[in-house]
Amino acid sequence: MEVRDYECDIEGIVNNANYLHYIEHTRHLFLKSLGVSFADLHNRGVDAVVARMNLQYKTPLRCDDEFISCLNLRKEGIRYIFMQDIFRASDQKLCFRATVELVSLINGRLGNSDDYDRAFQKFIS
Repeated sequence: MEVRDYECDIEGIVNNANYLHYIEHTRHLFLKSLGVSFADLHNRGVDAVVARMNLQYKTPLRCDDEFISCLNLRKEGIRYIFMQDIFRASDQKLCFRATVELVSLINGRLGNSDDYDRAFQKFIS
């Protein structure tokens, strides 16, 4: 991905909130690559929601920087835990690190999602 000018603040660096957009987009692309439709699951009453985040800002990204957004996944109980890193492409410098914990709501109630377990099977086994 690439930093767009409107994502930067007066200091010329990416505004902190935009990193959350980057990692959310990465998770959605990951789902899409597995053939999972976030919208379809929602329409069937299955929603993955963020329960907790731990964020570490390391090296700022700047306008026009290209970056690589990576993720790893594990499951603990009913929580899906995404470990996500963003690296500046030009020098592979770590810019941002996040641990994102998601839980599933099944028809509005906290529960285990067979749909997500199936989709993530090769990553969480």
